[in-house]
Amino acid sequence: MRIVVTGSRGQLGSELHQALGTDHEVISLDRPVDDVTSLRIIAAVEECQPDVVIHCAAMTNVDGCTRDPTAAYLVNALGTRNVALGCQRAGAEMAYISTNEVFDGTKLSYLEFDEPNPINTYGKSKLAGERFVLSLLNRFYIIRTSWLFGRGNNFVRKIISLADAQGELKVVTDEVSSPTYARDLACAIGRLLKQHVYGVYHRFSAGLDAAASGLSGELLRPGAGDSPQALGGGVGGLPGG
Repeated sequence: MRIVVTGSRGQLGSELHQALGTDHEVISLDRPVDDVTSLRIIAAVEECQPDVVIHCAAMTNVDGCTRDPTAAYLVNALGTRNVALGCQRAGAEMAYISTNEVFDGTKLSYLEFDEPNPINTYGKSKLAGERFVLSLLNRFYIIRTSWLFGRGNNFVRKIISLADAQGELKVVTDEVSSPTYARDLACAIGRLLKQHVYGVYHRFSAGLDAAASGLSGELLRPGAGDSPQALGGGVGGLPGG
């Protein structure tokens, strides 16, 4: 297959290149040349003539989305619309990487059939992106994941860096989710694309349900932060946020 990946320099994008590059032709689209917020991305996608586009590009900083909702909707909603229009013109499938933040976190776990109810700007903007995909395309995968970690900047790296700098941390105790190892997710997406069974999917690393405080404690064990891939454990469904 010819696969286009947006946001290809991010955690998941880079892992997708490694996971899919051997068996498929993988084409990168990323800023500054290929900005999903520009209408030019529509033609850029079409010109690649992909079989599928994996749309990873997003504004994922929850606090940043709250501070600048205009930017959040521009990237996560309208940017997703633009990529979907490119897929429409190219006759391509689309895999949209979404988030557990489309739910309100009042349940311990969520099914694909549960009604979204986001409570922050990040979740609302990502849900708006989902709705563009649903309205513009017939062949799509909406893949909701949570607490993605791997190479690059993420919750795992941030906890370790702050601990090194400050010596002690204050971490919320009422937030529970499942960390998702980017490499696990990339491999799961590769398997999903082979099936051509379209719809909404919840995917995270199985067996890793954790409170933020508990995960932080585990990461700060001597030697634990040296090998974050040790937290990976296959891919399962989606917990509450």
